[in-house]
Amino acid sequence: MSLISLICDISNFLIKRVEISQHLLDELLELLRRLYMENRPLEYDYTVAKMFMFMAIVLGIVGMTIGVILALELAFPGVNTLLGSGVAEFTNFSRLRPLHTDSVAFGFTLSGIFATWYYVGQRVLKVSMAESPFLMFIGKLHFWLYVLGVAAVVVSLFAGVTTSKEYAEFEWPIDVAIVVVWVLWGVSIFGLIGIRREKSLYISVWYYIATFIGVAMLYLFNNMEVPTYFVSGGVGAWYHSVSMYAGTNDALVQWWYGHNAVAFVFTVPIIAMIYYFLPKESGQAVYSYKLSLLAFWGLMFVYLWAGGHHLLYSTVPDWMQTMGSVFSVILILPSWGSAINMLLTMKGEWQQVANSPLIKFMILASTFYMFSTLEGPIQAIKSVNAIAHFTDWIVGHVHDGVLGWVGFMIIAALYHMAPRVFKREIYSRSLMNAQFWIQTLGVVLYFSSMWIAGITQGMMWRAHDEFGNLAYSFIDTVTVLHPYYTIRAVGGLLYLTGVIMWAYNMYKTATAGRVVEESELKNASPMGA
Repeated sequence: MSLISLICDISNFLIKRVEISQHLLDELLELLRRLYMENRPLEYDYTVAKMFMFMAIVLGIVGMTIGVILALELAFPGVNTLLGSGVAEFTNFSRLRPLHTDSVAFGFTLSGIFATWYYVGQRVLKVSMAESPFLMFIGKLHFWLYVLGVAAVVVSLFAGVTTSKEYAEFEWPIDVAIVVVWVLWGVSIFGLIGIRREKSLYISVWYYIATFIGVAMLYLFNNMEVPTYFVSGGVGAWYHSVSMYAGTNDALVQWWYGHNAVAFVFTVPIIAMIYYFLPKESGQAVYSYKLSLLAFWGLMFVYLWAGGHHLLYSTVPDWMQTMGSVFSVILILPSWGSAINMLLTMKGEWQQVANSPLIKFMILASTFYMFSTLEGPIQAIKSVNAIAHFTDWIVGHVHDGVLGWVGFMIIAALYHMAPRVFKREIYSRSLMNAQFWIQTLGVVLYFSSMWIAGITQGMMWRAHDEFGNLAYSFIDTVTVLHPYYTIRAVGGLLYLTGVIMWAYNMYKTATAGRVVEESELKNASPMGA
């Protein structure tokens, strides 16, 4: 018998059998109401989560479509003029490349991070967004300002308006808007933490907090810039700016930011997701909570020092280059600590990997995380970097991490959320399974072709004859790499096909999936045929 039903029986008995004053009866009913409010199941409000889920899907399709176009342009340059020479200025590689990277990193990935926070945050903190009109307003404001920021980024990059700093191409007015959006997310995070019922903070919350603090610090320091119009007496465009740093100092700050943008956008929040969604979907407890904490603090300390490996054999002081290489190798330990913890969570339940396409996505994501965090430190070793730097091997490394780890995990997270947000079963298990294998093949084709292309490039660039003359011209390497560039485009196209299948499955889930009861949502997500 529940506490509430027991009090109901007692109050009925008192009303029928005992003479009781109206005042005392009112107090008893108020106590009953408070006990009910405290013990009732929480009704989470996923309004903001659903908005960001939609954005993640849309920006995923946009960003990866642009990526496929870029891959085709590299393999077949004539693609750039298919729409006519009049628009070639806007479709050439240099215009589309920052749009691709930013729409995947700050569009698809950030939308996925925000969507999962507004879902996970409520559930692990045992509080509903609906309980705080202020936080609900902040969440919606966060979304709409983010959408406006995305629109401003798309227009400015298509127009060729950039600062030319990688992953930090936006001019100062957009930077200001991004800071406001980020602060609003921070208010949402700490606001929910402030009104939580669950006293302990689950490990995922630690990772979301680290994401907020890390990106805030990185973005502010790297984007210190001077609006030239206002300091030059009105010369030039009002939105133009120059960095406050110059030369080697600018490069150091840029790659401290660039590498740690990978840390705090592509790594830390994705670990937050898998520490929540894998145990929930599988019904298994995290293998080792202590290991999760140890890996967390290891990542926080080591990752921030590894950015120097982007500047090997440059004008950066040699000790900084060496420090970047050393910390990159050390980074294997906390990275593999997290990945092994995720895989061992499935200990004794590996049959679920065969049975559930959703768990397949998460386990393969963890595996790609292991591969990528081993490959990166290997490339950071100076002797290896002498061959790898500026080659397509680096491109392969980035994409086996982003497509295999980040992409698969966000796809899995939103699949898990869908039945609980829309109260409908996932529309099609077979479609999800087909998507998994198509995208896996796409990722394998992508990174393997780039590994071969990159090592071939590096070796050909270094080759020389007995007189010390270069054995190959640059165009010789371009000719040799053409087959691999074609394979890369095919791999990207397969991955994009999977993203479109995901979008369709999510749409059908929201609109045509079978309505489910709350009891069906305890662990494994219900799926249609």
